[in-house]
Amino acid sequence: MASTPHVAIIGGGSTGIGIARDLSMRGFDVTLFEQGNLTHGTTGRMHGLLHSGGRYAVSDQASATECIEENRVLRDIASHCVEMTGGLFVKRPEDTEEYFEKKLRGCEECGIPAEILSREEARSMEPHLATDIDKAISVPDGAVDPFRLVVANAASAQEHGARIETHSTVTDLLVEAGEVVGLEVEHDSGSGKRVHGTEGTVEEVRVDYVVNATGAWAGRIGDMAGVDIEVRPSKGVMTIMNVRQVDTVINRCRPKGDADIIVPHETTAILGTTDEEVADPEDYPEEGWEVDLMIEALSELVPMLEEARTIRSFWGVRPLYEPPEVGSDDPTDITRDYFLLDHEERDGLGGMTSIVGGKFTTYRMMGEEISDHVCAQFGVDADCRTAEVPLPGSEDFSVLRDYMDEFGLRSPIGRRSVERLGSRADEVLKTDGPNPTVCNCEGVTRAEVQDAISQSGSDLNAVRIRTRASMGNCQGGFCCHRLAGELHGEYDEATTRAAWDELLQERWKGQRHALWGEQLSQAMLNHALHATTQNRDNDPADGADVDFAAFDDGPPTAEAAPDTDSQGTGVATDGGDRHGD
Repeated sequence: MASTPHVAIIGGGSTGIGIARDLSMRGFDVTLFEQGNLTHGTTGRMHGLLHSGGRYAVSDQASATECIEENRVLRDIASHCVEMTGGLFVKRPEDTEEYFEKKLRGCEECGIPAEILSREEARSMEPHLATDIDKAISVPDGAVDPFRLVVANAASAQEHGARIETHSTVTDLLVEAGEVVGLEVEHDSGSGKRVHGTEGTVEEVRVDYVVNATGAWAGRIGDMAGVDIEVRPSKGVMTIMNVRQVDTVINRCRPKGDADIIVPHETTAILGTTDEEVADPEDYPEEGWEVDLMIEALSELVPMLEEARTIRSFWGVRPLYEPPEVGSDDPTDITRDYFLLDHEERDGLGGMTSIVGGKFTTYRMMGEEISDHVCAQFGVDADCRTAEVPLPGSEDFSVLRDYMDEFGLRSPIGRRSVERLGSRADEVLKTDGPNPTVCNCEGVTRAEVQDAISQSGSDLNAVRIRTRASMGNCQGGFCCHRLAGELHGEYDEATTRAAWDELLQERWKGQRHALWGEQLSQAMLNHALHATTQNRDNDPADGADVDFAAFDDGPPTAEAAPDTDSQGTGVATDGGDRHGD
């Protein structure tokens, strides 16, 4: 062709950013538009499992085979984003032997390495497993950091010339003579967020091709062009515990259902999940009983969860898609496979293709298939290289490198920093100035924070995604103000305060269904630190009228009568129901 085709990708989750990397590496002119931060949608709300395929080895063998193939690829190209924890499918006495054997055969048929472990062998690996389990199957599951992986893909795409436009919402598609020829994009100017377009404006962007990679939101983009995309969003609830109760992915060995997996992730453990079809990917009920379900059901596998501290919960929607001719009524029966919808072939609309369904583990494979499709539209002969070329940070990387002495950091801080940064550790951590720890829970230093600010501007939630700062046990109680302080000098006071408030709101959002026991006390402490001490609620009274006893007036005293409500409050604390008034 006389000129380089310009392709617009809508959606900044794992699939969209994977397509952006692939197409830019093949020489296309690529612009990606994302309405929020990268990972704003489903990707930022997944449970962190790097699938071995074991979960689908009975019900969906095509997806299982894809998962084990991509599991091996991601271990090679994204080593600093992956922790190979291994996984166990654990059988309890009430679980059937028939299903256990089906799972074992399914793994074998899909090429997934699997081994039977006795009760003693399984509990030797994971001592906190229930004493009455029968046995387990080991598989090569792992944990993956979706934020780190998406950012690494974005960095690679940019290195190859792609433009990544965050906080830029596609408000309409431009259709002329039965073909999509461009987009209408609104750039968000809120709190000094960094966008590449003109902030606070709506612009028309003319392109040669559009890829709709918006997942559960794909139907909305289809509506703009007058085509029907029947995505079936399925809500999944996850709960984050305060520590890693297990170091191996623990699955319940029974047919798919709610509350059947524990994923060790960084310093925490994530319990999951539910599967409930919803009408709207952004408007659905958030119900506290689902958190109770997670803890109660998974305590049957790991009893200590019953007494553990829950620090937050979160909800996401899976972008399930089922061809119209199938028409299942049960979302748990819908395949986890992905589908490429060529709208010219299917709907008579040229210039656009959508990709729907799939899983995080197979994002790169999905990107390869749709990039092959785009190449075919323009007669471009260029091979995919995303399975062989390491992502930025994974080149020549080993988590065993000891940076403590070289960078003057305490041991756990140095190790965590290097695990996050990978081969970029030298570039980021070597600094002439002081490098204090900004986030103690996650071991994030000033150098990492400043590196993230240089990439994302004043958006502290984008800094959080890149570094994990504020995502630890205190949920930002002791570091949000420090992160805001790192904006000083480059951004004005109004921008800094707005960014600070947005981060506090994001941290609070996931705690509302975890307010009991020690976590209730932590939430009150955070309130005292930020709303009262620092007046982030802008209360003229400076918190003088805060009723601290309404949260927790301390443990029972010896003087308290046996029938006295020693907590002095209708809010549940240790020993009470998880969800009180």
